[in-house]
Amino acid sequence: MAECRHYCVADFFFSVQADETVLATMTNYEPFRVTEVSGRQLFSLQVVDNACDVAQSEWTHVFTDTSDDDMPRIEVYRAHTQWILQISMVREAPICTRICATEDFSQAKIEIHTENKRFAMDNACMLLYAFTTATLGALEMHASVTVKDGKGYLFLGHSGTGKSTHSRLWQEAFEDASLLNDDNPVLRYIASENGQPVQVRVYGSPWSGKTPCYINRSVPVGAIVKLSQAPHNQIRPLRLPEAYAYMLSSSSGLKIVPSMMDALYATIAATIQTIQVYGLECLPDVDAARVCHAMVTDSK
Repeated sequence: MAECRHYCVADFFFSVQADETVLATMTNYEPFRVTEVSGRQLFSLQVVDNACDVAQSEWTHVFTDTSDDDMPRIEVYRAHTQWILQISMVREAPICTRICATEDFSQAKIEIHTENKRFAMDNACMLLYAFTTATLGALEMHASVTVKDGKGYLFLGHSGTGKSTHSRLWQEAFEDASLLNDDNPVLRYIASENGQPVQVRVYGSPWSGKTPCYINRSVPVGAIVKLSQAPHNQIRPLRLPEAYAYMLSSSSGLKIVPSMMDALYATIAATIQTIQVYGLECLPDVDAARVCHAMVTDSK
């Protein structure tokens, strides 16, 4: 029998309705599970046998996201006022899950055609979360986040550039450093209101890649660092255009929806004018962590 569970990630709520065989795989969501919704609900996701009631001949292909070979392939279609997303586990693999959502992504159904139900649910929830928070000052980032001295430091970079390694090196270099999230943290730009100052905070999430780090906590952002491999350790502040480009490439959104992307662009622009973004060319050694830490803390 299907059960409805509610979750809260970065102070935003969503719900999932599924049977126990699916819910049992969603252990990474347990730290974010709540018994009641006390704010706006972003979306509801229901697991069904047939997600789309529109014949496939009526679908219009919008685009296909073809990332690296070992990354999921996402096909996006329109059918009247509905969105249809088809996902495969890697670029050349068969479709293993289909999501059908309303125009604003607030209601969605998913059908799962893989034994890896967690993969299906994680990708559906991540996409719906990114799409429904884009206009709310939130960025679902592809980053690793380390916390030190009560602040979060986001490490950005393409897959394989060493984000996870750099977070680990901070933990080796500094006893009080800890990992908040290793793949998909949520960054929020919170505008000033009622005399409260602007805040840029980073939140843990149920999505942490291959590292099981699902922490329901948030801290102010100390700095954002774009990593690149090099035969030396050298760091510099990035100019705003550079920072903007790296932030955009590291955040999730449906770029064919103008209102969503306008809001995402505005959030990135506001964030990089509040938080310094750096470029770190580095080796995979502890000295890289020390060089990075010295710059991002001494410059404040």
